[in-house]
Amino acid sequence: MHIRELPTPALIIDVTAFQRNLVTMATMLPGRALRPHVKAHKCTSLAGAQAAAGHRAFTCATPRELVGMAAAGLGDDLLLANETLDPTRLQVLAAAQEAASITIAIDSEATLAAARTAGIHRVLIDVNVGMPRCGCSPEHAGRLADEARRAGIEVRGVMGYEGHLMMVADRAEQRAKVESAMALLLAAHADVGGEIVSAGGTGTHDLHTVGPGGVTEIQAGSYALMDTQYSTLGLPFEQACFVVGTIISVGPKHAVADVGLKALGMDHGNPNVAVRAGVDDPGTAADVWFCSDEHLTFAKVAGAFVGERVFVTPAHIDPTMALHDTAWLVCGDEVIDRWPIDLRGW
Repeated sequence: MHIRELPTPALIIDVTAFQRNLVTMATMLPGRALRPHVKAHKCTSLAGAQAAAGHRAFTCATPRELVGMAAAGLGDDLLLANETLDPTRLQVLAAAQEAASITIAIDSEATLAAARTAGIHRVLIDVNVGMPRCGCSPEHAGRLADEARRAGIEVRGVMGYEGHLMMVADRAEQRAKVESAMALLLAAHADVGGEIVSAGGTGTHDLHTVGPGGVTEIQAGSYALMDTQYSTLGLPFEQACFVVGTIISVGPKHAVADVGLKALGMDHGNPNVAVRAGVDDPGTAADVWFCSDEHLTFAKVAGAFVGERVFVTPAHIDPTMALHDTAWLVCGDEVIDRWPIDLRGW
C-alpha cells in the first residue's frame, strides 16, 4: 500500500526516523538508565521496539497502560507514575502483580491507604520538585515512606517530575533549574531510601547525572516520535510521526484538510502543515489559520488542490496518539505495517 491509498486522517510513523530516535536515546541512556514513558504512544508494539533497544522497565500514566503492558509480556518492571484512588482499578493492578512487577506512585496518606486496601505490594514516593501537580512536599516524603513500610509495603524509592522545566529555552538556565529540582528529590530520597530515584523527560533527558549521586533513571517518552513543541529545543531526535490528511476544499486564499481537533492534540497550539507527496518530499509549508472539529484551514500554497495530501505535524504527540486507533508504519512512501494503539482509555 502507498501512503496516498490510506483513508484519512491517518496517523503514520516514519520507521527510519523512529529507529534512529531509538538508537540515539539508547546510546545516551542505555538499558535501565531509561524508563520509557508509555503515555507518549499508548502502543504495546512500539513499546516492544523500545524493549528490543534494551529498555525493559516502563513508565505508565494510567492503569489501562500498565495492565495492557503486562498482558503483552512487557511487565518486567512497570511503574504507574500517577496517583490512583479508584478501588476497582487498584484491584485490577493488584491482580496483575501475579504476572508482572508493578509499582505505583503515592503522595499522601489517602493514596497509601488505597494501595494498602487493594493489596499493592510496591510503591514509590512521588515528590513535588516544583511543578504544581502531584507529589508530596520533600520534607514529608520520609514520613510517608515509614508509614508504607509499617503497612508491609515495599518502598522502592522516589520519583519527581520537573515537567515545568521541559520547555525552558535557555539551556544554562534550564540546567541550573533542573539541578535545583533534583536537589529537592535527592534530599527526599535520603529520608526515604530505596534503589530508585526516577525523574526527567524528553526535554531534560541530558541534564541529569544518572548514576551514583544522581538519579537512577529518566522517564522520557516523546523522544521516540516527537512533536512541534519539542522540535523547538534542538534535541537530537527527528520528527517520526505525522497525521496525513486530504485536501477536501480550496478557496481563493485558503485550503481545508480533513485533519481537525478530533485527530490532533491541540493543548500546545496549532500543528504544522505541509502539502507533500510523501515522507521523502519536503513539500510546501503553509500557515495554519485554525482547526475545527473535522477541518484544518490553512493559507493556500502551491500544490494545494482538492485531493492532494497534507502532512500534519502534531504540536503535542501524547494526546494525538490517544485520538487514533491505528498507527501506520511507512518506509519512504510505502506502508509496511500497522500497529494498534491499544492502550487508550483508563
